[in-house]
Amino acid sequence: MSTAVSASPAPSGGIMSRIGQYGDVMVAALIVGIVVMMIIPMPTMLLDILLTANISMALAVTLATIYTTEPLQFSIFPSLLLMATLFRLALNISSTRLILLHGHAGEVISAFGHFVVGGNIVVGLIVFTILIVIQFVVITNGAGRVAEVAARFTLDAMPGKQMAIDADLNAGVITDEEARARRQAVSKEADFYGAMDGASKFVKGDAIAAVLIVAINLIGGMAVGVLQLGMPMGEAIQHFSLLTVGEGLVNQIPALLISTATGIIVTRAAGESDMGRDLTSQLTAQPRALMLTGGVVCAMGFVPGLPTLPFLMIGGGVGVGGYMLGNRRAAATVAAELEEQNQIAARPSEPEDVAQLLPLDTLELEIGYGLIPLVDKEEGGDLLGRVAMVRRQTATELGLSLAPIRIRDNIQLSSHEYAIKIKGVEVARWALMPGQILAMNPGTADTHLEGMHTNEPAFGLPAVWIGEAQREQAEIAGYTVVDPTSLLVTHLSEVIRHHADELLGRQDTRGLLDAVKERNPTAVDELVPDLMSVGEVQRVLQHLLAEGVSIRDLVTVLETLGDKAKLTKDVAVLAEYCRQALARVICGRYVDEAGTLRAITIDPEIDREIAESIARTEDGAVVSMDPARASDIIEAIGQQCDAAQAIGAPPVVLASGATRRHIKALTVHAIPNLTVLSYHEILPTVRVEPVGMVRL
Repeated sequence: MSTAVSASPAPSGGIMSRIGQYGDVMVAALIVGIVVMMIIPMPTMLLDILLTANISMALAVTLATIYTTEPLQFSIFPSLLLMATLFRLALNISSTRLILLHGHAGEVISAFGHFVVGGNIVVGLIVFTILIVIQFVVITNGAGRVAEVAARFTLDAMPGKQMAIDADLNAGVITDEEARARRQAVSKEADFYGAMDGASKFVKGDAIAAVLIVAINLIGGMAVGVLQLGMPMGEAIQHFSLLTVGEGLVNQIPALLISTATGIIVTRAAGESDMGRDLTSQLTAQPRALMLTGGVVCAMGFVPGLPTLPFLMIGGGVGVGGYMLGNRRAAATVAAELEEQNQIAARPSEPEDVAQLLPLDTLELEIGYGLIPLVDKEEGGDLLGRVAMVRRQTATELGLSLAPIRIRDNIQLSSHEYAIKIKGVEVARWALMPGQILAMNPGTADTHLEGMHTNEPAFGLPAVWIGEAQREQAEIAGYTVVDPTSLLVTHLSEVIRHHADELLGRQDTRGLLDAVKERNPTAVDELVPDLMSVGEVQRVLQHLLAEGVSIRDLVTVLETLGDKAKLTKDVAVLAEYCRQALARVICGRYVDEAGTLRAITIDPEIDREIAESIARTEDGAVVSMDPARASDIIEAIGQQCDAAQAIGAPPVVLASGATRRHIKALTVHAIPNLTVLSYHEILPTVRVEPVGMVRL
């Protein structure tokens, strides 16, 4: 089956597209034509057509600025202003040449000289002078000042706008394409106002040139009429002065329109509608103001000496218009309220607004009803104050600024049970014994205590619930005795420590960067956003917090990232560089008073085997090793850690810089509390004492 296509005339859109296709050729031809007009005399008929086109173009440009909703919609205006000024000056030169050569410059100039000003030279000069004053003193100066201030403010605001775009992008509010479009809009806006600042000088120069051209035409015309054409002085003055005034007016009216368009475009703020709609909607937004205005104008009509009829007509019209507008808006408001009530009545049941239930608290502590006295200050509860101390302790030890921890009761929990949630997900739960205290065995107590045996929730130590009367006996026996509030707070602190990386959000990272920027702006400005985004900095900090490394010395971290982000974008590698820069903080936690680090070393063959099994993936470098072999290595590390703890040494493993994070990744689930250090994180002043070696 075939479809026949009949030829038809191209629609108007096709014509416009063809014009746009050859727009560069047309502009080039126009510029060449303007230059030719300055050099070659032209017929009076062609001059009349070009003068009419000049007035039409100026009127079209002025109306186009009125219908723009924001300045960037007419971004070509600075260049158009230059071309319009050049075209008008070329017409001045051409008309001046015809006036001085032939004493005649076409019907348009003659009409403006005889009809518009009634053939009166004095009136014509006064009208011309008034137009020059309006254009030069009022509109041009004001528009130039507005353009200058707008250009300066726009350029000063560019960094803040760019940072706001980057913040929205990092927060996921906008996409990459939207961010790119916004950056281009900010750049175009700065370029536009900068160009308008310079283009406004064209209008000012054009006004000065118009005065000089009129003066030259007056003097030259009288000289040509008297000396060359042999006309009497009075006739020469009358003839050439009218032509000069007509030429000045016919070129000055388009210049005034272009100046007005310049003022409109630089004072136009971005809006959702054109200038006409904004003007009418905003001017009539207050009906009472219109009614008051009408009343004042009507009252002025009764002042002795003032004409009554004009004031009463205008004042009455404004007042009646304001009254009618007020009644219409009141009726519209009542109708809207009735419509809303009808819609509410038509609905059998209003659905619950669940939007307020969507936000999640970063960290929550839920307690059963039996633990409410721990929060009630009137009953001696100090849990709120202790939780506030946990936030301060976290900021001091980890450099992490936690959001306020929400404490709420939950009837679904047992009476003395509590639960800790992170972003709405439960990560820990335990139950306290009413009226009991917990005695924990640190491993040195061998006395048996009567009570309910359990394991302490924070560190897993063996413990027993005892009564207050047994406290002294337990302490003498070497037990560590804690009250329920201290137990809960300690458990909360350890949960925060183990999940610190999850608690650091992107907005929290921005807050930390802003705090550093107040004290050390260079460290932030060199890094964000040119080298790394806020999200990438967040992931580096999360890598550090996941292994318990404090980020309180954030300046050192940022300076290290500023140096190393030029070499790699791998967040895990950048975190390793930061660990090396924080070696004093990391290593100092495990060095004893004598400056000795007791650690477990890795057999070089195992270290080499792990290094050779590292594979590069889209998510970064990972260990690709036979599961059985990896299990053997993990088991060997666990055995050495048990042996080290048996002699009182901390479970610290030393590895090469290339394998440190991969060994930690292998053991993170089987031995979660294992500390793995690299040789680059050991200070030169620290003496390493091996307490074992991982071998297979």
